[in-house]
Amino acid sequence: MNFISKIFGDQNSKVLKSLEPVAARVNELEKEYEKLSEEALKEKTREFKERLTREPLDDILPNAFAVVREASKRTLGQRHFDVQIMGGIVLHRGEIAEMKTGEGKTLVSTLPVYLNALLGKGVHVVTVNDYLAQRDAVWMGQIYNFLGLSVGCIVHEGSYIYDPTRTLKDDERDIFGGFKIVHEFLRPATRKEAYEADITYGTNNEFGFDYLRDNMAYSKEQMSQRGHHFAIVDEIDSILIDEARTPLIISVPDEESGELYRVFAKIAPNLVENTDYKVDEKLKSVAITESGIEKVENMLGVSDIYSEKGIKYVHQLEQALRAKVLFVRDRDYIVKSGEVIIVDEFTGRLMPGRRWSEGLHQAIEAKERVSIQKESRTLATITFQNYFRLYKKLSGMTGTAQTSAEEFHKVYNLEVVRIPTNKPLSRKDLPDKVFQSETGKWKALAQEIKERYRRGQPVLVGTVSIEKNEKLSAILQREGIPHKLLNAKNHEQEGAIIAQAGKLGVVTIATNMAGRGVDIVLGGNPQNDPEQIRRVTDSGGLLVIGTERHEARRIDDQLRGRSGRQGDPGETQFFVSLEDDLMRIFGSDRIKRMMGAFGIPEEEAIENKMVSRAIESAQAKIEGFHFDSRKHILEYDDVMNKQRQAIYKKRQAILFSGEEEQKKMLSLRIIDLLWMEHIDAMEYMRSSVNLRAYGQRDPLIEYKNEGARMFKILLSHIDSEIEHLESHIKEHTGANNQKQTISNSIPIINNQLPATSNQSLATNNKLGRNDPCYCGSGKKYKRCHGV
Repeated sequence: MNFISKIFGDQNSKVLKSLEPVAARVNELEKEYEKLSEEALKEKTREFKERLTREPLDDILPNAFAVVREASKRTLGQRHFDVQIMGGIVLHRGEIAEMKTGEGKTLVSTLPVYLNALLGKGVHVVTVNDYLAQRDAVWMGQIYNFLGLSVGCIVHEGSYIYDPTRTLKDDERDIFGGFKIVHEFLRPATRKEAYEADITYGTNNEFGFDYLRDNMAYSKEQMSQRGHHFAIVDEIDSILIDEARTPLIISVPDEESGELYRVFAKIAPNLVENTDYKVDEKLKSVAITESGIEKVENMLGVSDIYSEKGIKYVHQLEQALRAKVLFVRDRDYIVKSGEVIIVDEFTGRLMPGRRWSEGLHQAIEAKERVSIQKESRTLATITFQNYFRLYKKLSGMTGTAQTSAEEFHKVYNLEVVRIPTNKPLSRKDLPDKVFQSETGKWKALAQEIKERYRRGQPVLVGTVSIEKNEKLSAILQREGIPHKLLNAKNHEQEGAIIAQAGKLGVVTIATNMAGRGVDIVLGGNPQNDPEQIRRVTDSGGLLVIGTERHEARRIDDQLRGRSGRQGDPGETQFFVSLEDDLMRIFGSDRIKRMMGAFGIPEEEAIENKMVSRAIESAQAKIEGFHFDSRKHILEYDDVMNKQRQAIYKKRQAILFSGEEEQKKMLSLRIIDLLWMEHIDAMEYMRSSVNLRAYGQRDPLIEYKNEGARMFKILLSHIDSEIEHLESHIKEHTGANNQKQTISNSIPIINNQLPATSNQSLATNNKLGRNDPCYCGSGKKYKRCHGV
């Protein structure tokens, strides 16, 4: 604590101090509510709703929290700790509660969720994956159902409503505290029904995509969400920071051929780094040199690739090189069943259905010689930053938020409050062991694991990729050390592997999958014999070893957090080498000099807090770099966001107007066709404005000015086209066959918008079957939109 904090007090401590009287009031009410019958306790929900017609939420907070605590005791057999009550207050106030692993964040959320759901406007609880959304909807659904509130759940495979008629048996609980058979507690429902529930659990992707789909709907019945009142985001740093650089996109396939990607996939291996192209690993970019361009022109048989083939060829060449140099199989992606599937760099999980944009995914497909999927055209897109800023009140919880507190404040206007642990933390976080070579690190790591295995101490080893995960497994096999392997390739076994990870003598090697959302219980299942738990505790508890430092300190902290839950003993330590990607790219020179100053031989490790601090300093620089990158993306997306809001508002006005269903269908289709063209145009323009920096002009200002001009033209086109086609229909068809004329005028294929369109729609009835199509494709009308 610095000098100023000593005099004026730490700000976090002041916030916690202000929460204590409210928590004390909840405790006072506990004895009163313990005496109530089930009927009387359930009646409190009706009473609170009636009070809210004349009182603010804060006035009934202590009573509502006390009711939830009592309902939890009666349904789950779990009582909220005082620190959990404080965490619940923080969430209700629209802030981030930083709570360590094992402190019961899922249970904490029930307090503000119930309180805010009493308003009847819907509360969204956002999780990082489908399993957690279903588990929490069922597990916490018992509390809400007991108190008379309904619970919905939206996941990738469908939407559900919590079904309270199913009876839970004791042996159906799993190690996570939820249930092994969640599906039997959820009955299928429409998306709209799931959102109409008082409380809706779901993943960030599904909430975001449903918002985009709602704003592409052609009838009120197709819309599912009912507004954005209050959201609690679990693992908020993962969703709002780690995934913030990846926008949500709804698209349709374009007719682009994949042959060009195959051509460049063959050319790329013939080019030499530092001669034909330069690589910037920090920016993950590749730049072609004059020598490289000349070599490619010779291979393609062209004299000037820019004039003869255009910028598209150069772009695809650069993507082929990025695919070759910067994207590694079993680290950034895997190939499964002839498909390239992205591996999330932060969680280690597979991301089926997600694709890299701007032709990169196709370039990797060509590199791996699998089927190349068509490029796509964007129909709708939004970043997570701008989706979650739609909520009137937003809050979240995680074990690691403090290192990103500045970004939470600047981007989302969210403050971070550190909630103390229920029991003192007794885990030992040891200084890093730093090696000069990766080979030396792996040897030392294997010996360390072997020694701990002999003691019977459970060990969890975290790796940054599937590739390193499998490499360490092979080393341990040679050393004769039994172990479990967990990565995205065998994620179906995650529950079973994690359930055993805290047992005596168990060694588990896992990617970042083991870093979030799960608790490793010492001795395994809590029902295990106390003697084994004692022996595990005596061995030092769970040892967590990280094999590399991650780019973000939060990811390291998440891994450390697997050990030392609820006051359990434990140890954590990182083994790093100067050849690790992080050290090699960002911080090795300074640390090398420091190691040289200590006179350390290459094959030996150094454990020194000064070196560990130097590593964390490198991480802080990278975090700042990524923050700037996300801020840059957001500044550009804010321009599109204002335009998106205006278009969606225009759509809503038409959708909910009193016009006939067919001046609505026509108008909405025109808006969507022109909006799709505008998105493409804005994307091209964004690429081009970067060149204006050479003329000492700010690209962002240029983008804003040019974007405003283009949007004004778009709105003018929309109005004129609607007016033009309306008058044409009235003039040529009459009211009786409007339906047929409208559907033929702007066709929809497979319930999707056309893949191509033109900013100047023509009137189809004036076209002959052999005339060029109005959309500008170059095809005859009968073979294009006349099909």
